[in-house]
Amino acid sequence: MSTMVKLPVIDATPTSFEEFGQVIEASADGDEFGHRDAQLDLNRGIPRFYIMHLKDRPFRFSKITHHASVTQCLGSIGGHVWYLGVAKASIVNPDDVNDDMRKKLVQSKCGHFYVPPATDDVHVFRIAGPKFLKLHMGTWHAGPLFKSDAMDFYNLELSNTNVVDHTTHDFSKEDGVVFSFDD
Repeated sequence: MSTMVKLPVIDATPTSFEEFGQVIEASADGDEFGHRDAQLDLNRGIPRFYIMHLKDRPFRFSKITHHASVTQCLGSIGGHVWYLGVAKASIVNPDDVNDDMRKKLVQSKCGHFYVPPATDDVHVFRIAGPKFLKLHMGTWHAGPLFKSDAMDFYNLELSNTNVVDHTTHDFSKEDGVVFSFDD
C-alpha cells in the first residue's frame, strides 16, 4: 500500500527550472547562439528528433526516469499545457562519495552509478505556451503528463536512449509513495 503525496505545481520559468534544465522560449530569427538557446549534449550517439503521441497521462506517478548520456528536449505540439515531474540529477562517480552516500549508491543496468532521488526532492512543473524544456543530463523526470486524453510532443534524444540509457526509480516499490497534483 502506497502513501499518496500531493505536490504543488510550479510554473516552469528559466529561473524556477534552472536546477533541472532550461526553459527555451521564442527568440527572434537571426539571433546568434547564446545562453537562452538549448545547451545540448548529443555527442554520445545519433540524435533522434521525433513526434511522440501519448495517451492517458493522469496527474499521478510513482516511476521516474533519467538518461545519463544525453540532454533531452520535450515540448508540446501546439503549445498546449502539460506537466513534468522532476528531481535533480544524482549520477555520481563512486570514487567521489562519502560513506553515508555509499550506502545508497546504486549501479544502473546501463553501467553508471547514482543515488536514488528522495521523495522530498520531487517537483512538478507546468509548461504552457510556445516553449520547450531541455533537461540536464541525468535529470529525473516523470511525464509528460496532461489533462486531455492524448497529446503530441516533440522529443530530442539519442536514437537508442530508450534501449541503452533508461534508468527508472519506482517510488511506490522502493519508498511506498505515489505522487499526485492538481491544477
